Amino acid sequence: TCSPFDGWQPSVPKGEHVEYGSEKHAALERVGLKQAKKTAFVLVAGGLGERLGYKGIKVRLPVERATMETYLGLYVKSILAIQETKEVVRKSGIKIDIPLAIMTSEDTHDMTVDLLESNNYFGAKKTQITLMKQEKVPCLVDNDAHLATKDDDKYVLQTKPHGHGDVHALLHQSGLLKRWKSMGVKWVTFFQDTNSLVFRVIPGALGVSYSRDFDFNSLCVPRKAKEAVGGIAQLTHADGRKMTINIEYNQLDPLLRASSSDGTGDVNDPSTGFSPYPGNINQLIVKLEPYEKQLSKTGGAIDEFVNPKYKDSSKTTFKSPTRLECMMQDYPKSLTGTKASVGFTVFDNWIGYSPVKNSPEDGKKKFDDGQPTHTATSGEFEFYNCASKILRLSGADIPEPKIDPKQKFNGMSFPIGSKVVLSPSFGCSFERVKSKINGLGVTARSVLLVEGDVSFENVQLDGALSIKAENGSKILLKNLSVKNKSWEWHPKSNAKEEITRLCGFEIKKKETAVVASSSGEEDLVIDGDLSKLELVKK
Repeated sequence: TCSPFDGWQPSVPKGEHVEYGSEKHAALERVGLKQAKKTAFVLVAGGLGERLGYKGIKVRLPVERATMETYLGLYVKSILAIQETKEVVRKSGIKIDIPLAIMTSEDTHDMTVDLLESNNYFGAKKTQITLMKQEKVPCLVDNDAHLATKDDDKYVLQTKPHGHGDVHALLHQSGLLKRWKSMGVKWVTFFQDTNSLVFRVIPGALGVSYSRDFDFNSLCVPRKAKEAVGGIAQLTHADGRKMTINIEYNQLDPLLRASSSDGTGDVNDPSTGFSPYPGNINQLIVKLEPYEKQLSKTGGAIDEFVNPKYKDSSKTTFKSPTRLECMMQDYPKSLTGTKASVGFTVFDNWIGYSPVKNSPEDGKKKFDDGQPTHTATSGEFEFYNCASKILRLSGADIPEPKIDPKQKFNGMSFPIGSKVVLSPSFGCSFERVKSKINGLGVTARSVLLVEGDVSFENVQLDGALSIKAENGSKILLKNLSVKNKSWEWHPKSNAKEEITRLCGFEIKKKETAVVASSSGEEDLVIDGDLSKLELVKK
């Protein structure tokens, strides 16, 4: 069989491996936040939660059950937190409204509008957010591309979504790129609908895009050789053309075998334990000006493919109607033969990648195979563990999460420790978070929820603590030892309530210490006085 890569020689592309919390990372974040004022964000949200076993749109799912913040709410608030930083606010004090475009589909559009409107756009201005709706395409029934019609009406075509590659054409056709360019936007950052950690790494990745002058930057994670994740590779053709693209894992190993003199395929580098070809996670940063010029030439068209499942071994008729589709990460194929600089930025999984895409049933199969489950349950605990580790790197004393094989949620066990939620308004960069920690100890059974401008000085927590500083106010907690009955996560399978069923647990909120300040209120300092904390019992 003919390979799409015949005549192409693979090699490791240029890129940066960034260790979160390192000096290199802090420097890249500072550069990246300065670039954030010239960045527009694009959320690809055309999908329903069917694969998850969820009836609604995926961006309505709660990231975690402690605060019930939705994915869309977290994303918008992350952009607003970046918007508030001194690097982004103009010297005149005038704030820049960072734009967000959301690609929806026929299936998700109305529900996305409803989610935004019913939450007052999560604090953003309505004018900041633009929705772009992708259309569906006709389905095919066989190799001869006969069109599929509806079962109940043979004069109506069956249609399905065309894939997230449509985002490029929609940005071009809507005129958004030209409008953003006129506003001084230099970068466009694309992200997916259910990866709660992505904004932890975006400032650093923007720093890489700027310092390496990348036209196209793929955010990646370390990838084990032959792992079922697409790898980023540079391909050089016999005629001298080059392209740096995502290659699906089942094509990468055969390509490397075929092109090496000794038949070596995709193998781990002994010095790192990972493949030199990093794992693509479909979060992308492009430089706007060349991107807009390129789309003017192509109209935003992306290479299409078809991925049918056949009815029988004759491989002529499809098991069910399929369609042509396209993927957003294939855009660099259109840059072949140009001087475009295409590279990658790698951050570890714990800080940048925690997708939620599998149902509890599919997750359990992956769990039994020793693979990441990518379920609502893993997404929740990874979110807490990520925040705990950021605090640990900031000097806080927090135990590492541990797996208790006896504690299972939907039949799966996970590393579990302190339940920490740091809202974007607490700190959208590592340096900001670190500057607010001056002596903090948190036990494994504790719950810590922090929102707004809050600082800690010699604070010990053994229980549940919720602190909220409204916009414009500050809270300093010092010389405190907070202890109460905390919260408990109880396994609950086959629950009627949809979110409980997806997560596989209920939370019993026994006792919570609460501190809150009002907007514009004077700075609140609580020094050793526990009576200033309200104890809420359930």
